[in-house]
Amino acid sequence: MAILPIVLFPEKILQQKCDKVTSFDKKLAKLLNNMYETMVEADGVGLAAPQVGVKKQVAVVEIEEGSGAIELINPEVMELEGEQTGVEGCLSFPSLYGEVVRPSRVKVRAQDRKGSYFEIEAEDFLARALLHEIDHLQGVLFTSKVSRYISEEELERYGEE
Repeated sequence: MAILPIVLFPEKILQQKCDKVTSFDKKLAKLLNNMYETMVEADGVGLAAPQVGVKKQVAVVEIEEGSGAIELINPEVMELEGEQTGVEGCLSFPSLYGEVVRPSRVKVRAQDRKGSYFEIEAEDFLARALLHEIDHLQGVLFTSKVSRYISEEELERYGEE
């Protein structure tokens, strides 16, 4: 497996809608494996394909080490419910953090690496992480949803709460 270079803003690919995956092959499996390794190495909780220069609807999310990676291919948001405000950052925007309002619950339908469909329901932080990555696949960046930017000092205080 390989650690991939992370694409940083303002690269154009970050603001482009990604193409659907149609081929569920070894190349896709390798991309997913490399994306997971890259996300872990970068200390992230999610990574979308455009963040590694691939314009495909592919994302990985793992909010706690060892909880198991959630691989999303061609994800669709089926239901949204509630509201939560929380701090977000992004591997494509190093050292930039902001408060973002998102739904508190989400239901997503996606495909796995073999092309089989599955649904996942998530709440709170996992819902936030899934929606952040799905936004990437639509060319939507978290900075377009920030209500207030937060300094790294404030971020440390958030962690203590």
